[in-house]
Amino acid sequence: MEVVHTIPELRAAVARARQAGKAIGFVPTMGCLHEGHLSLIRRAREEAAFVVVSIFVNPTQFGPNEDFAKYPRTFAEDRAGCEAAGADLIFAPTAADFYPTGASTWVDVEGISAKLCGEFRPGHFRGVATVVAMLFNAAQADVAVFGRKDLQQLAVIRRMVRDLHMPVRIIAHETVREPNGVAMSSRNRYLSTEELSQATAIPAALTAAQALARSGVTDAARLQATAQAVLAAQPALKPQYCAIVDLETMAPVTSTAGRPCAIAIACHLGATRLIDNADL
Repeated sequence: MEVVHTIPELRAAVARARQAGKAIGFVPTMGCLHEGHLSLIRRAREEAAFVVVSIFVNPTQFGPNEDFAKYPRTFAEDRAGCEAAGADLIFAPTAADFYPTGASTWVDVEGISAKLCGEFRPGHFRGVATVVAMLFNAAQADVAVFGRKDLQQLAVIRRMVRDLHMPVRIIAHETVREPNGVAMSSRNRYLSTEELSQATAIPAALTAAQALARSGVTDAARLQATAQAVLAAQPALKPQYCAIVDLETMAPVTSTAGRPCAIAIACHLGATRLIDNADL
């Protein structure tokens, strides 16, 4: 497995793979890889003969009071995991190299990015969309794989790809969970054993809403209230939002009838922010 740090090196490696007749798969990450990330790499391997993984802690998607400085950086372990999962190349640029001096161009996907996480993390999705557009331009992949845990991010990227006619197919891969049901996240390592146990109220709330939906209930307020009651039973959790939304637009709905919808939750647990979601 090769490791490159510059866009010219990346493009040269991709060009060689294309000349060999290989489709290009891409998995963008910020490193600190866990089984969820590795499952994305394995999925990309199923879709393409040459798999690129980016490892880049993107500064523009962190707010001024967020955890950019302490975000875990575990490149040696990440490299071993990528190789074991079937990656062919890691692209690991520096922020100084990736963002040219004086860079002033942004990709802003309006509407979809405004609510949910966008409301509580101003500028986050502008940073996400911009860096993913740059990575797509650099990697020139045929297919890119993203996890469904970051549901709003997935919707933003899909809309960006559609609106800007980017020639990459987006695949959504199912959320991988800890043995206790909590969605895997790089930030889970911030949690104590007790907090990881307390976090199980989040998937429990999703499951409760799903069960009600499967019984035939389509009223969003009832579904939301059911999930909120489960969250409220765990006082350690401080919910930011619990919303029933349209899967494509991320807009809140009053009824789930006749459209693909999801329940999305964000909570603080101590100093750690956790997100999760489930289809309804």
